[in-house]
Amino acid sequence: MLETHLIDTDKISKLYSIELHGHRSDIRSVTLSSDNDLLLSTSHNAVKIWNPSTGVCLRTIESGYGLCSSFVPGNRYALVGTKSGALEILDVGSGGSIEVIEAHAGSIRSIVPIPDENGSVSSCGFVTGSADHDVKFWEYRLLQKPVNDSKQLTVTNVRTLKMNDDVLAVCISPDSKHLAVSLLDCTIKVFFVDSLKFFLSLYGHKLPVLCMDISSDGDLIVSGSADKNLKIWGLDFGDCHKSIFAHADSVMDVKFCGERSPHKYWDADKFELLLTLEGHHAEVWCLAVSNRGDFIVTGSHDRSIRRWDRTEEPFFIEEEREKRLEEIFESDLDNLNEDRYAPKELVPDEGSVGVPGKKTKETLSATDLVIDALDMVDAEIKRIDQHKEDQKNGRGGEFQSNIMMRGLSPSDYVLHTLANVNTNDLEQTLLSLPFSDALKLMSYLKEWVLVPDKGHHVAARPVLIVLKDILHERVKECKDTIGFNLAAMDHLKELMSMRSDAPFCDAKAKLMEIRQWQSKRAERGDTNEKPRKKPAK
Repeated sequence: MLETHLIDTDKISKLYSIELHGHRSDIRSVTLSSDNDLLLSTSHNAVKIWNPSTGVCLRTIESGYGLCSSFVPGNRYALVGTKSGALEILDVGSGGSIEVIEAHAGSIRSIVPIPDENGSVSSCGFVTGSADHDVKFWEYRLLQKPVNDSKQLTVTNVRTLKMNDDVLAVCISPDSKHLAVSLLDCTIKVFFVDSLKFFLSLYGHKLPVLCMDISSDGDLIVSGSADKNLKIWGLDFGDCHKSIFAHADSVMDVKFCGERSPHKYWDADKFELLLTLEGHHAEVWCLAVSNRGDFIVTGSHDRSIRRWDRTEEPFFIEEEREKRLEEIFESDLDNLNEDRYAPKELVPDEGSVGVPGKKTKETLSATDLVIDALDMVDAEIKRIDQHKEDQKNGRGGEFQSNIMMRGLSPSDYVLHTLANVNTNDLEQTLLSLPFSDALKLMSYLKEWVLVPDKGHHVAARPVLIVLKDILHERVKECKDTIGFNLAAMDHLKELMSMRSDAPFCDAKAKLMEIRQWQSKRAERGDTNEKPRKKPAK
């Protein structure tokens, strides 16, 4: 946001302000209205209402950290579930907040409208699921305003279903018969909506289920989990029809689409991957599908909202499969050409910090060896100090060094351990050292640099600013030594040239050059000489 102020000696007044249309943080939920004319998106401090056709931001409403949202039937109001557990009722027309209800004690993860018998959204109410282990049923009410004759929308809690763990997602079948609830214990509980009696328990995911959706006929339920797995279940017996392992990260949202919708990811009948829509630069948190299935909207961690339209251009599954195989093959070739131990450049999230490089089995083993060597040397130094103190008191005998150190001094043993580490693994090994062990190693580095025969290697690098002066002096001495050796070699070269037959080494070549010059001169003399007349008889 860019604001311009008029600075006066008496007062300061704002002239105008320019605000960005988009969100300033990641998009956590997107919802389309029943007529697909409005799009609602939530973020950490604002709710924005868009025109999905033109991409113009129509309203910006301040709110809490919205995790889920839904339009009220009629599209005049909207509901937003926040991270603090509050349920906000927003007026779409005026762009203001009507009421904030403390609905749950934990964050509200899901808001699902209750459909009618025909499968369309009804005005019966909605269901919310929260981290406080509660699933609550709500009904819409219209209250008379005390100021004027208009009525105001409010909601009332009518039923509550207690669960044993945090509720992550809630889903209701289109016929309002079944209620599916995913819990933090990696299971999905299915209940009857009318009586709230337990019906099925779906278990098979290794990590909690983050999203669910039920097919239009109510026969299938699809679940996406943090274990990168999609599972398609049958709601008749609760059996798993298919497990799909094809994602590289957690599945954040999943939706069923119509049969004529070519933009869907998977064919639930043949369990085939149809298309992969790539466009976001970070993970996708949410998606919404239009009623006709002609477009979908996705919200991402990169703070962008993208609309994907259905086209009339046909595509072939075999060609898409070949493209994916080619991309995998090319990525494998790129990984082979890359340095295995080189730190990879990553774009971190806002406020996150990462350590470059990658820990491998070899680097972890080398780190353990260095730590063991430092501990062994510390114990040996304590034994040496104790022996010296005993000798002063007249009780010391002959000192027996540790046989594991191979007769080396403590400093030499640590240097020997580091020398055995692979050069490619050395950087990551040093980065993996604990802070206390790194300080111990620094003290030995200072001793090694002071010794000439342990600091002359080409691979030596300055490791601390404290050692800068010492390394500068050592490099200067090495430079003087190399310069002295070069001068001596030049002097020896001159002596050898003086003692050898250097003036006659090129005599043969010089003689050949003189003869060639004389022959050319003779040829020029013959051509310039005039022909003589024969003498008269």
